[in-house]
Amino acid sequence: MECKNYTAADYKNGQSVRWCPGCGDHAILNVLHKAMAELGVPPHKTAVISGIGCSSRLPYYMNTYGFHTIHGRAAAVATGFKIANPEMTVWQISGDGDGLAIGGNHFIHAVRRNIDLNILLFNNKIYGLTKGQYSPTSDRGFVSKSSPYGTVEDPFIPAELVFGARGNFFARAIDVDLTVGQEVMAAAARHKGASVVEMLQNCVIFNNGIHNHITDREFRADRTIHLRHGEKMLFGKNMDKGLVQDGFLLKAVEIGKDGYTIDDVLVHDAHTPSNFLHQQLAMMDGYSLPLAVGIIRDVESPVYNEELDKQIAEVRAKKGFSSLRDMILAGEHWEAK
Repeated sequence: MECKNYTAADYKNGQSVRWCPGCGDHAILNVLHKAMAELGVPPHKTAVISGIGCSSRLPYYMNTYGFHTIHGRAAAVATGFKIANPEMTVWQISGDGDGLAIGGNHFIHAVRRNIDLNILLFNNKIYGLTKGQYSPTSDRGFVSKSSPYGTVEDPFIPAELVFGARGNFFARAIDVDLTVGQEVMAAAARHKGASVVEMLQNCVIFNNGIHNHITDREFRADRTIHLRHGEKMLFGKNMDKGLVQDGFLLKAVEIGKDGYTIDDVLVHDAHTPSNFLHQQLAMMDGYSLPLAVGIIRDVESPVYNEELDKQIAEVRAKKGFSSLRDMILAGEHWEAK
């Protein structure tokens, strides 16, 4: 990456930000500006690509290249852009509807192929732009304008989709926690390949307080755990609780009680190739086990666009092609007279 000293202001433009007052998107935008400044990639080497939805307005507020594309196609457009412009840092902005409903197929294949994209998935568990229908991440029984008697469906869990698609980077942050948000966004950009950051975001109009059980300051420390590679999995207001192995599963314990000591608490390894424990950590929901924020998985793997460039170079060297025309004319052909 081309790195210089930048400030968050260098990534802002003069557009008036048009989200509802109190919307979690304001905080996420602010954190993204700061993360970009930390990374030091010039604005002209950065592209922000979105689909359709409230979150997808974000490119308008960036002093970078940007594309506000069509519903569910952010990953497809971002993939094409990255392949054509491998030197660019590409951010994809999608909501839980845009990214996981109409765009679900593109999402899982961008992750499976390991395209070098930084995917920010805003998850407020509702369709906000179209005024309050339930989304693919809405909980079973959720009452909305399109499910007045409660949904009869089980939701997607974004982390589960990422791991099912053999993803190598998954992180999570809450819109009100700016420090963790900047940490995971910067890590996502430094990761080579598809990185997915789930941003738990509040829609103040149509789903206000959906994440309150983990965001409320009174009990956030006891219901979330900030994972850091190489450190003990500790949480709680006094950092006196931890995660231990309980057979094949995880268990939350209080250190010093029931015979558990600090030595029993697991150390987080975000870089292990096996995703067995990463999946368990990502599936914790803040009820029986604390919701995991921070970098849950960060594993090196071959990157699609780099592998494609390598293959093209090898074929050119072997076949002697210098252009697409040379390759086409190398086979059997004839001229129409």
